[in-house]
Amino acid sequence: MADTANLPMAWLLAIAVLSIATLLFLIIRVRLHAVLALILVSAATALATGTPPGELVPLLIGGLGSTLGEVVLLIGFGAILGRLIEVSGGAQVLCDGLTRLFGERRAPLALSVASLLFGFPIFLDAAFVVMLPIIFSVARRMGGSVLLAALPATGAFLAMHALLPPHPGPVAATQLVGADMGVVVLTGLLVALPSWYVSGYLLGRWLGARHFVPVPALLGAPGADEDAAEDRPAPPRMPVLLFLLLLPVVLIFVNTGLETLAAAGAVAKKALWVQSLQALGETPAALLITVLAALYLLGWRRRNDGASLERLIDRALAPVCTIILLTGAGGMFGTVMAESKIGDALADGLDAMGLPLLVAAFLIAVVMRVAQGSATVATTTAAGLLAPAVEAAGGHNQFELALIVLAMCAGGIVLSHVNDSGFWLVRGFLEMDTKTTLRTWTVQATAVGVMAFALVCLLYAGSALVF
Repeated sequence: MADTANLPMAWLLAIAVLSIATLLFLIIRVRLHAVLALILVSAATALATGTPPGELVPLLIGGLGSTLGEVVLLIGFGAILGRLIEVSGGAQVLCDGLTRLFGERRAPLALSVASLLFGFPIFLDAAFVVMLPIIFSVARRMGGSVLLAALPATGAFLAMHALLPPHPGPVAATQLVGADMGVVVLTGLLVALPSWYVSGYLLGRWLGARHFVPVPALLGAPGADEDAAEDRPAPPRMPVLLFLLLLPVVLIFVNTGLETLAAAGAVAKKALWVQSLQALGETPAALLITVLAALYLLGWRRRNDGASLERLIDRALAPVCTIILLTGAGGMFGTVMAESKIGDALADGLDAMGLPLLVAAFLIAVVMRVAQGSATVATTTAAGLLAPAVEAAGGHNQFELALIVLAMCAGGIVLSHVNDSGFWLVRGFLEMDTKTTLRTWTVQATAVGVMAFALVCLLYAGSALVF
């Protein structure tokens, strides 16, 4: 572990800026592969912040492993599910259904609304991977850049993941600050919905029109799989596809719902039936169950034998190996930055400045987000640092406490960049280069967070007048 106790804050800040600048230079100008650049810069940053050489490799492997432990099954199962839906023709069926319901010109809005609902109970990365075949089909139908369909969807996922329970950042901050969960949800909706529409959907369309990225062939296309092409049955029906899309959502929602009820004392957390349902609702388990259901409904029931499905799965997993390595390496860099305590030093400095609680909540979360990459860690850390100050100040009603929580959540989503594993996940699946990802995904995430904070400030000012 890095010994940063005796390092001045200015030195830590200089290391952070230099590390990020070097990483961008290696990837964008030198054209070094991002995986190699992330490993080299992570190692250099760790050594510069005091990590002993003997602990360097275990630190890097630990950061890589902890990230991959969370996302490797998610990416793999998501890729299999996406290819099954795409190759069977199911993604085109869903695309046609959205187009008939909303009209050709409003297909991106329909996709964004669907992502908003889909992203409420399910984490951003899982929701994004599962929705990919529909995003690609809508993009092919519209023509032009895939970002015209992808960014309205990612904007919805960002707003839901950052601002609303049952996502882990808002839940943890709510508990640490002592806010009421129901008030946070209702207030979060007041903030999240306008932020989604303006900074997620409208800005997403604007950015997508200005950056051309072709539709990736990552998941194949309907009819592209030779083994499934012989005697191909008709595309699956809409109810079957909706069942497959909603199955992981329901399972995950049951898990998070039981967690909330257990925290409130409504159910016994150690009860066998609670633990069993929660285990089924863990994201990897929910996606595995959905993949097995898809193999039956889109494969075996439609006269595809085991050998052809095995080859289909192999072809689904092969293209995502780079994405998995990129995501893990991004998590490695984030872990090194977190171990360096760069974010903690800056957050302590901000805390000592005596800023208003609402502003401090936002800025500390921003600093932690930029320093170590994870929105959940940024929000949770800001809540842990400020919870004593909130309690000492006293006099806050539940509405104001909810707004303080949402200020932290808004700060935790801005400036997603090269130390965020989600940055590399989106970059990899949309097959963008790093510069384009910074100009689109990073800008959109920052806009969602900044607008959310602006709305929080307006509501807080209004509450001061009312109460």
